[in-house]
Amino acid sequence: MNNFKALVEWLKQALTDKEQFHLGYAAESSEFVRFNHAKVRQAGQVQQASLTLKLINDGRHADLGITLGGEPALDRQRLAAGLQQLRETLPLLPHDPYLLLNHNAWQSQNEQARPLPELGQVLEDISQAAHGVDLVGFYAAGPISRGFASSDGAFGWHQANSFNFDFSLFHANGEAVKASYAGNEWNSAEFARRFQQAREQLEFLGRPLHKLAPGEYRAYLAPAALEEIISIITWGGFSAQAIASKSSSLQRLYAGEQALSTLVTVDEHISGSLSPAFSSEGYPCSDVTLINAGQGAGQLVNSRSAAEYGLSTNGASSDESPSALQMAAGSLAQADILKQLGTGLYISNLWYLNYSDLPAARLTGMTRFATFWVEDGEIKAPVSTMRFDDSVYSLLGSQLEALTAERELLLSASTYSQRNTASNLLPGALVKRLTLTL
Repeated sequence: MNNFKALVEWLKQALTDKEQFHLGYAAESSEFVRFNHAKVRQAGQVQQASLTLKLINDGRHADLGITLGGEPALDRQRLAAGLQQLRETLPLLPHDPYLLLNHNAWQSQNEQARPLPELGQVLEDISQAAHGVDLVGFYAAGPISRGFASSDGAFGWHQANSFNFDFSLFHANGEAVKASYAGNEWNSAEFARRFQQAREQLEFLGRPLHKLAPGEYRAYLAPAALEEIISIITWGGFSAQAIASKSSSLQRLYAGEQALSTLVTVDEHISGSLSPAFSSEGYPCSDVTLINAGQGAGQLVNSRSAAEYGLSTNGASSDESPSALQMAAGSLAQADILKQLGTGLYISNLWYLNYSDLPAARLTGMTRFATFWVEDGEIKAPVSTMRFDDSVYSLLGSQLEALTAERELLLSASTYSQRNTASNLLPGALVKRLTLTL
């Protein structure tokens, strides 16, 4: 944080009277371990830091990314060169009619410094749990830092430690169970419980496949499967811009023409999450109830949407998608899932989701990895890959029977350019009818 503050102070002194700036900061110190056949195949560390400089002058603005080297003199030199490049660029750009700056000198500081597990302990736990099975996985852990400062005196700092172990267990027949364990406090007993559940599912994959005809079936969607549905909804579903332009998949929900089950309450809950409580546009982030007991509630509003549509921004990201989404828990106990399902499908994962009818919030996708046929509350056999096509208003609306009391924290496994701070805290969902098409 001190290095970032020093660069901010230098930049303030380097500006002319008419210039303003936003300065974003992103850094990580990460351990990465790749596993194959339950053995460590690759391990390494990554330390990186970068700036995003926005220069503003008379309604014009431009952005530039700068990689930091960790040496104060070198970093100031790179920042100075970036500032000069933006000064030369701005006169070539038009005025931005939707530029809405926050001139408040807000302050935000959040450091979640829970100690991460020693890598040796993690490797020992994984080695013991994976004895005798074919495991493929990827472990990423370490502190992630984000910062923001403006010429108006705003300053935000966020640092959080987290880990994410994303893994699959493979059967000799090529079928697999996919699972993950993530958070900011490694618990060996909890990890062992998660792994044992994956082991038990792996045993069922050795049974002959149960063939299903297209049709409607009772189904249980595990949190990872529900996350795939929630993730595609967030592609503009809660976006103020998409709702205003009538391109949101939840348009009918926000218009009051459709409703979800009263069991469904969804929040963007930034407070205490792994994501920073401020946006790259210079606004503090608010917790927002997006769906309240099945009814459309708040929207995610960034500064451009606020300027264009006369709204109040709540610190949403540039694409107005959630970064710390939570769905309220239900009352279905983990131990009672199979009993309550009775006869139907237990779906661990979904993939390849897309909209088959966006205005109707209708989705299509494939079952993936461990999907099982359940009879009278007992897993009988794995099910071959099937395609589903169904509406959110059915799956989370009229056909939603129960949500689990336990929720799972699912962190983004993306490491493209840098580790991602996005998270979803989700229950499992029991639905009375899921439509399989082929």
